[in-house]
Amino acid sequence: MSNEMQVEVRIVRLPHARDLPLPQYQSALAAGLDLMAAVPADAPVDIPPGGRAVIPTGVAIALPPGSEGQIRPRSGLAARHGVTVLNAPGTIDADYRGELQVILVNTGAELFVVSRGMRIAQLVIAPIQRANLVEWNSLDATERASGGLGSTGLDSKTG
Repeated sequence: MSNEMQVEVRIVRLPHARDLPLPQYQSALAAGLDLMAAVPADAPVDIPPGGRAVIPTGVAIALPPGSEGQIRPRSGLAARHGVTVLNAPGTIDADYRGELQVILVNTGAELFVVSRGMRIAQLVIAPIQRANLVEWNSLDATERASGGLGSTGLDSKTG
């Protein structure tokens, strides 16, 4: 018996992606659906070192209220080629109905070529909470206080 929560997400395959499979999980317990590049077969996208490109996926989705889509990098592309999602995680709001697109950046040392059908990112569907902001004159004290970037140290010995 599985404890995972399932949510219905409507998806439309756009005309320029009719021959591509829909996003899918690659294993039984995978958190993300792999998104594919819907670039023309005869026009792959070159991303030079330090460059970036917006890659179409050929799909649009309708998320239910109370959820978001998170576009995340694929670890293999990052580890092997230095290619990642520039605004990771990219957020797909529940009211967005346009084509999912992925901003890839090449932090590697070699040209990276995005070809049609390549798995370029993953889509994680997650619940969200909307905040009700309540203005106060001060905040409660904590041990960390206003200690920010790097304030807790780099390893377990420096705290």
